[in-house]
Amino acid sequence: MDDIQLIFARNLKAIREREKLSLEKVSQLSGVSKAMIGQIERGESSPTLTTIWKIANGLKVSFTELIHQPQAEIELILGNDIHALEEDNGKYIVYPHFPFQKDSRFEIYSIEIKENGTLHAEAHREGTEEYLTVFDGELIIRIQSKDYRLASGDAIRFKADRPHTYINPGKTLTRLSMTIYYPH
Repeated sequence: MDDIQLIFARNLKAIREREKLSLEKVSQLSGVSKAMIGQIERGESSPTLTTIWKIANGLKVSFTELIHQPQAEIELILGNDIHALEEDNGKYIVYPHFPFQKDSRFEIYSIEIKENGTLHAEAHREGTEEYLTVFDGELIIRIQSKDYRLASGDAIRFKADRPHTYINPGKTLTRLSMTIYYPH
């Protein structure tokens, strides 16, 4: 079991126990099977990004609350220490830099999307907003069937409490930063 899988397993179990939720209740809230949740908690299964998001949304916690250890007052984040997460056969790569903290209500990632890479994101909890800034390449963000095309230097803010899709339409690597803000 790799480090992030172990951290996720511990955090999921701790949150479930803190909230006094059964495996069945977490399954109902998230749409992830009870068997899969049990396997994740025991470290027998490595969930996809989509599964982690489903569980986070179902538990009404942030994504990074599930995949990061509690934070110290000062934390230096070195690139080599970040555990990248991949989707779309390695074409969509997430680097979680600053995990969610209840007092700040946000988390920050850097994202790389390779040529023709795509990620379909389910709706986050109500009131959640995303702030994206493109540094290299091009990005199409599809929100409720409407496409917004961004180039290097462009940024967008949107309500992320509806399904949305990230698409690299270009022939080069797209790099962007993502800040997700969670309401109280």
